[in-house]
Amino acid sequence: MTLSCHDLVSIADLTDGDISALLETAASFKDISLRQIKKVPTLRGRTVINLFLEPSTRTRTSFEIAGKRLSADVVNISGAGSALAKGECLKDTAKTIEAMSVDAVVLRHWSSGAAYKLAQYVQPPVINAGDGSHEHPTQALLDLLTIKDSLGDVAGAKVTIVGDISHSRVARSLIVLLTRLEAKVTVVAPPMFLPAGIERLGCTVSYSLDDHIEGSDVLYLLRIQKERQGAKIYSELAEYTRIYGLTKERWARVSPTCKIMHPGPMNRGVEIDPDVADSLGSLINTQVTNGVAVRMAVLYLLIGGAGGSEE
Repeated sequence: MTLSCHDLVSIADLTDGDISALLETAASFKDISLRQIKKVPTLRGRTVINLFLEPSTRTRTSFEIAGKRLSADVVNISGAGSALAKGECLKDTAKTIEAMSVDAVVLRHWSSGAAYKLAQYVQPPVINAGDGSHEHPTQALLDLLTIKDSLGDVAGAKVTIVGDISHSRVARSLIVLLTRLEAKVTVVAPPMFLPAGIERLGCTVSYSLDDHIEGSDVLYLLRIQKERQGAKIYSELAEYTRIYGLTKERWARVSPTCKIMHPGPMNRGVEIDPDVADSLGSLINTQVTNGVAVRMAVLYLLIGGAGGSEE
């Protein structure tokens, strides 16, 4: 079993069959994390480069764990520890990595479109681990797996995404993926956090969280990404919390079956109350767990596939 695409840069690279294969494979890999010995020989002899030129905890760590649980040799490269810090361009860094006969490159980059460019420079498969404000396809896939496991079906599910949509690569990938699978997606944010034309992705736009509290199956929260704002757009965090935060008062109004999701890192007390983040309705830690399984599936189906050997 393999994916139809050579690289995973965008959700658009995946066919419906690819998405089904990824979810099915990820589900089978979840069991590996429950074993005493959390490793299979599937990618033994393969080399994966994690080229992370922007800070990351969850994505970088989960890709590293995913590769190692499949027995791949994993090499981590950061911006500060690479020749890029000395002025080398991405193309030359990519060509240097390719010359070492690696099997895949996982890229996290501050610039939108960097993963697409890297895929043009090198022959090994490129996996986009987040590029600027563009996309984050593996995050969307792990969120899809989490929603399916929790709700049973994505079609018709009411998913409300709240927060800094403009600067969120997670939101873009997730909206495209969920609407493709016939979920009903609403984005809620102040006007300055909504990119022009976002509704063209198939979602509904709203400026009021209170209008969607009772009817949502999933409340998906995003932090304010201060590091991507050219100026301080929303100066009063207390005001943001009052209007758009998932407070205890709002949480008391949701359906008993409503689930909370967040891609992390969370700003507790801003977009989400600490007690709500730790409540029984929270799937935030489940997302992290599923992230390892999904990234194992991506690596396996892109560079292992039918050629690999499993236990």
